[in-house]
Amino acid sequence: MGKFKFPSAYTILFFLIAVVAALSWIIPAGQYQMAMNPALGKEVPIAGTYAHVAAQPQGIVAVLMAPISGLYDPETGKAGAIDVALFILIIGGFLGIVTKTGAIDAGIERVTTRLRGREEWMIPILMALFAAGGTIYGMAEESLPFYTLLVPVMLAARFDPVVAASTVLLGAGIGTLGSTINPFATVIAANAAGIPFTQGIGLRLMLLVVGWIICVGWVMHYARKVRANPALSIVADKHDENHAFFLGNKSEEALEFTPVRKVILLIFALAFAVMIYGVAVLGWWMAEISAVFLASAIIVGLIARMSEEELTSTFINGARDLLGVALIIGIARGIVVIMDKGMITHTILHSAEGLVSGLSSVAFINVMYWLEVVLSFLVPSSSGLAVLTMPIMAPLADFANVNRDLVVTAYQSASGIVNLVTPTSAVVMGGLAIARVPYMRYLKWVAPLLAILTVVIMAALSLGALI
Repeated sequence: MGKFKFPSAYTILFFLIAVVAALSWIIPAGQYQMAMNPALGKEVPIAGTYAHVAAQPQGIVAVLMAPISGLYDPETGKAGAIDVALFILIIGGFLGIVTKTGAIDAGIERVTTRLRGREEWMIPILMALFAAGGTIYGMAEESLPFYTLLVPVMLAARFDPVVAASTVLLGAGIGTLGSTINPFATVIAANAAGIPFTQGIGLRLMLLVVGWIICVGWVMHYARKVRANPALSIVADKHDENHAFFLGNKSEEALEFTPVRKVILLIFALAFAVMIYGVAVLGWWMAEISAVFLASAIIVGLIARMSEEELTSTFINGARDLLGVALIIGIARGIVVIMDKGMITHTILHSAEGLVSGLSSVAFINVMYWLEVVLSFLVPSSSGLAVLTMPIMAPLADFANVNRDLVVTAYQSASGIVNLVTPTSAVVMGGLAIARVPYMRYLKWVAPLLAILTVVIMAALSLGALI
C-alpha cells in the first residue's frame, strides 16, 4: 500500500468549490441590506438586516466555471482576481531577473565572508537579511540555496546544521509572519479585504521586530550551547557523518559583489519603496504597482547587460515559477464566487455574526487568529488562504467593531507561524533535508519557540483591538 501524500493546494481548493456548491443546495439563501462605507469606499452589510431570499443552487457547470469566474466573470463582465494574478506573474518575472543577476546571493555571501571568525554575529545579521526578504516579498523557495551555503560555514564555526537551517528558515519565516509589504500575503489579503495594504503596517512592523529579536535569541542561545558542548546538539549522533558530508569537498568560490550588483540591489529596494509610496500617497492599486515592477525588471535587465532574448526569457521563466500562485488565486476566488452566486455568503455571515456578536473585540480577533491557524493547515498557500478567507472575515470585523486591517494581520500571523513547521511546505521539508536535520527533532526543538511567538501574536492582536 502506497504512503499517503497530502493533496496539493489546487486539489484542496477545487474540492472546497465542490463542497460549497453542494452546500448551496442545503444552506438557505439570504442577503443583508448594504450601505456604503466611506472609509472603505465600498458597500458593506448592515448588521441586523439579514433576510431570506430565493434559493440559487449551484450545479456542476458552476463548479467548472468557478475558477474562471474567480479571475474574470464572463456573466457580469467584471474582473475578479485577474489584476492580482497578473501582478503576481509580473513580480515573478521581476524576481526572476534580479535572481539571475546574482545580486541577492552575492550580497548575502559578502556578509558571510566578512564575518568569518565572528560567526556568532552572522546569526542576527543573516536572520535580519532573510527577515527583510520575508517581509518585503515573502521569501520562501528562494531561500533554499542558502542552506547549502550556510551549513558548511556554521559547521566550521563549531555550530551544527540546526543553527544553519534555523538561521534561514526562522529568519525568512519571521519576516513572512511579520509581513509589511509582502505581495503574496499582505497585499493580496488587504486587496481581498477591500483596504489599502498600508493600513495596520505599524502593528505588523512591531510584530516583525519583536519576533525577530525572539528568534535570534532562541537560535543564538542554542548555538552557544552547542559550541560549548557539541553533545547538546539535537543532531549530535550525526556529528561525524555531517562533517564528512558538508566539509569534505567544500568549495571556497564565492560570487563577486560587483558595483553592478550593488546598483541592482538598490533598484530592488527602490521598487518596493515606490510601491509603498504609490499605494499610501497616490492611491495606486494593482495595475500601477504592476507597472512599477515591470519597469524595474526592464531597468535591472539593462543594467545587467542582458540581451533582449535573455531578458525576456528570464522574465518569462520567473513568471512561470509563480504561475501556480496566480492559478491558486483564481481557484480560491472561485469558492467565493460560488458562495455569492448561490446566495449563501450572507447566510454564513449571519451565522458567524451570531457567534461573534457577544464577543469583545479582543476575544473576536483571537478567535479569528485561531480559525486562520486551522485553515492554514488545510490551505497551505498563503495567497489562496487570503483570497479564500478575507471576503468572509473582513465583514465579520465590521460587525465586531474591529478594523479590517487587524483581521489581515491575524491572517498573515497565523499563516506565517504555521509555515514555520507545516510538513506540507516544500521550504520546511526541503530546507531541513538539505541541512540533514530530521523533521521530528526540529519540531521538538522549535515547539517552545512557537509557543512564545503565539503568546506575542495574541498579545499584539489584543492590543490592536483595544487601541
